[in-house]
Amino acid sequence: MKKYEANTIQEACQLASKDNNCSITDLEYKIIQHPKNGFLGLFAKKAIIQVTNVKKPKEKDAKKKPLKEVQEQAQTKIQEDISAPKKPTEDINIEVNTKDNEVLNSFFNEKQEKKIEPTIDAQTVESNLKKLFEVSCLDIDTVEVDIQDNTAYIFIDGNDSALLIGKEGYRYNALSYLLYNWLNSKYKLNVKLEIAEFLSTQKEMVINLIQPVIEHVNQTGWGKTKPLDGILVLIALEHLRETFPNKYVAIKTTPDGKKYVLINEFNRR
Repeated sequence: MKKYEANTIQEACQLASKDNNCSITDLEYKIIQHPKNGFLGLFAKKAIIQVTNVKKPKEKDAKKKPLKEVQEQAQTKIQEDISAPKKPTEDINIEVNTKDNEVLNSFFNEKQEKKIEPTIDAQTVESNLKKLFEVSCLDIDTVEVDIQDNTAYIFIDGNDSALLIGKEGYRYNALSYLLYNWLNSKYKLNVKLEIAEFLSTQKEMVINLIQPVIEHVNQTGWGKTKPLDGILVLIALEHLRETFPNKYVAIKTTPDGKKYVLINEFNRR
C-alpha cells in the first residue's frame, strides 16, 4: 500500500495511475486527507490517497474501451470519491469529550436566549422625580405618576410649576423631551406630562382654535391649521387624528421652519 500526495485528489490519482502503469479506474484507494487552502497560505493541506489494490484488466476488454470513455469513467470515479462523506481513517483517532460538548451547547444556548426588556413601576419613576425636584431650587410639592398602556402619565404641581412651563411652553417641551428620552430609550414607555393643568388648558385652547379647520375639512375634504408652536402642534395632531381617523393627518413644515398640521385624503398628500 503506497501513499500519493498532490494538490488535488485528481492529481494524486494521476500520480498513482502513472506509477502503477494503469488507468485511474483500475485503482482501489482511500482518501487519507482532503486538500485545504488554509488562510492566507497558512495551515494549507495537500490531498493524500493510499492505494490499496490495482486491478489488472484483460487486454481484450482494454482494447474495446476507447480512451475517451476510460477518461470519463476515471473522472466520474474521482468526483464520487470527493463528494462522499468524510470518514475517519484508521490513522486518525477521534475522541469525543462530552463535558466539552456540554460547555459549548450551554454557551450557544445562552446566546440564543431572548433579551428581557427592563421594566420600571410608577413608584420608582415618582420617587426619582421627587429626588430631582428636592435638589432643585423650585418649590414643587406634588409629583404623581401612573403607568397605563405602556404610557407614563406624570402630574407635577407646586408654587413654582409655572417656571417649569416657561414662555410659550418652551420649558415644558424641554422637560417632556428629557423625560421621554429617559423612559422611552430605557423602558420603552411613552410620556404624557401635565404641569398644573397646563396641558388641559392648552388642549382646550387648541381645540377651540382648530374648530374652523375641522368644519372646513368636513365641507371640502381637506384643510390645514395655522402655524403652531411646540406642544400646541402635537395637541392639534392628536385631536385631528381622532376626529378624522380615515384621513391623512400629519405635521408639515413651512420654508421658514414653522410647523402646521395638514389634513387630506390618503391619495392626495
